[in-house]
Amino acid sequence: MVFYGEFAVSITEGGRIALPKKIRELLTNNMFVVTKGFGTCLAGYDKSDWEQRANSLLDVSLLDKENIGKRRSLFSSTVYIELDEQGRAVLPKGLLQFADLENKAIIVGVGDHFELWNSKKWNEYISANETL
Repeated sequence: MVFYGEFAVSITEGGRIALPKKIRELLTNNMFVVTKGFGTCLAGYDKSDWEQRANSLLDVSLLDKENIGKRRSLFSSTVYIELDEQGRAVLPKGLLQFADLENKAIIVGVGDHFELWNSKKWNEYISANETL
């Protein structure tokens, strides 16, 4: 499974978002996981892929303070989300605030996962990191 492409989407007042068909088709059982991404975006993963990745993170020693802090941050912001029949999901308010998502967003495929970005921040990121 490879997530790719860039999609402009709307977010309703209640935090509801419709995932593009190309993203939905890669999700097992209409389930995905969303968590804080790097920077100010949200990262979305297929549920089964996330669980494999999460298990590898659990191998970190509880005595390793730096990695425990990373685990706390990552796992405390992780949410399992089920899509409805129309391919829509409700994103938690705290995650919407973290990524500064209100009315419009950009969903980008990043290979092994997808990201949800504030449209303005995505354009700024692309401008600052343009390599093509």
